Amino acid sequence: MTPPLDVPPGPHDHAWPGRWSDDGVFVCFEGGEGAGKSTQSRLLREWLEAEGYTVLLTFEPGDTEVGRKVRQIVLDPATGDLAHRTEALLYAADKAEHVETVVRPALDRREVVVTDRYVDSALAYQGAGRDLAFDDVVWVNRWATADLRPHLTVVLDLEPEHGLGRFDERDRIEGESVEFHQRVRAKFLEMAGADPDHYLVLDARAPVAEIADAVRARVAPLLERAARREVHA
Repeated sequence: MTPPLDVPPGPHDHAWPGRWSDDGVFVCFEGGEGAGKSTQSRLLREWLEAEGYTVLLTFEPGDTEVGRKVRQIVLDPATGDLAHRTEALLYAADKAEHVETVVRPALDRREVVVTDRYVDSALAYQGAGRDLAFDDVVWVNRWATADLRPHLTVVLDLEPEHGLGRFDERDRIEGESVEFHQRVRAKFLEMAGADPDHYLVLDARAPVAEIADAVRARVAPLLERAARREVHA
């Protein structure tokens, strides 16, 4: 049963409130387009598995059957314009299904969950990129995720001009204006700056191995929450 939220709708801090799971470890990679989130997610999984942890590597939107349908709607350029509230609710629906059927069960098994995008993406893209009230987007996403918050969110920071230049073809969101993506970037940095204990901001232009080392250093102290397999030499 989904627990009720203990904070009513209303003004929130720049970093959204939420609950952290007592079991497992939940790590999220965030940032703009082309910042290297999928690469760093994969490298973190490889390191964790070598250390003996069971890892669930996942992503949003689209890592459930329902989510794949949502992903097609929100990212396909053929969709055209969507009302901004419609777009926000579609992304929230993907998150609700993802948390209920993928993320929460893995945490209950004391696994390490590594996700490429989560709630911060909704707050940055729909709450800042679009003309929606930020507090409304916070509330919808808190409800959709049953208030589940990552133990650590890694923001890979990159200027939109650099990230967007990595794509020959752009999806519906990537095709938004540079000004849109600048607002998104600013919101990621604002949220991270408001809660440095639960965020790590890294320059996405740094060497891949250097970024991976910095991520491992921040993740390592969290691993006491996760079950570890016996590793044989």
